[in-house]
Amino acid sequence: MIPLSVLDLAPIAEGATATDSFRNTVALAQAAERAGYKRFWLAEHHNMPGIASAATSVLIGHVASQTQHIRVGAGGVMLPNHAPLQVAEQFGTLDALFPGRIDLGLGRAPGSDSAAAKALRRYYASADEFPQDVQELLALLEPAHPGQAVQAVPGAGADVQPWILGSSTFGAQLAAALGLPYAFASHFAPAMLDQALSLYHRHFKPSARLQKPQVMLAANVIVADTEAEARRLFTSVQQSFTRLRRGEPGKLPPPLASAEAFKDFASPMERAGVEQALSMSVLGTAPQVRDGVEALIAKYQPDELILTANIYDPAARVRSFELAMQALSD
Repeated sequence: MIPLSVLDLAPIAEGATATDSFRNTVALAQAAERAGYKRFWLAEHHNMPGIASAATSVLIGHVASQTQHIRVGAGGVMLPNHAPLQVAEQFGTLDALFPGRIDLGLGRAPGSDSAAAKALRRYYASADEFPQDVQELLALLEPAHPGQAVQAVPGAGADVQPWILGSSTFGAQLAAALGLPYAFASHFAPAMLDQALSLYHRHFKPSARLQKPQVMLAANVIVADTEAEARRLFTSVQQSFTRLRRGEPGKLPPPLASAEAFKDFASPMERAGVEQALSMSVLGTAPQVRDGVEALIAKYQPDELILTANIYDPAARVRSFELAMQALSD
């Protein structure tokens, strides 16, 4: 089996707080480390009542301090929201505190709505500068040379592993041109997956950081004792997506009484949209999930999978990841 990793959105469930979310995130990271997952990534979002990972680098440091060896990183930092120097300093600091364990996934989207994006960087024109910002950031992470006007301290020479994230062909082309590993957000935006992977592999240029293409795909994976229970747990994700598309983002809702109850929650058009967005999902018992994940791997040939499971009950979420690793390790 290829390496497996975890993407945690640090969900804030209905009736819970950000403090609860962070406690649950640490428990999940510790369980993932025990189970043998390779990485534990957190994603930057803003102005989202149900996601607590806005201060991504701060939370990465907290998770890394509560674990021993699992790699911890950003999946990702939305670079248009930040000055490259600040990101280099933040992740250089993380590397100094937790040497050899820090990943830096870089995304072009704002991770927010337009109002929050403006509040984050009031004088920033657009994400069109993303390629230049990435290259500036990569240069700041290189060892400093004599006479360099601006240095990241800490950050210069840091052992941070950069990734390019994407949900379209733009990120694939940039990752290929720069010789960087590429992670595709197929867990919520799979429409351009085939095109992006083809472009990345076709145009990849080896670099000092990476000699051959390296692809990680994201998938929603929920394992439970029965298929019906796994699909019921997934209704929390389906409800969240539906509310987001209605312009009503909120905290992570509890699951519905059954998977069939989602038909009453959403219109046929809404259900079709959610089904397309979440098509990279594998739900069911351990054997069903093993077969489903193996089929994904056979179809797309990724080098790594990063699993996400936005489950309302923290204990059920931990158990799902533990069962997934057991099923996929056999």
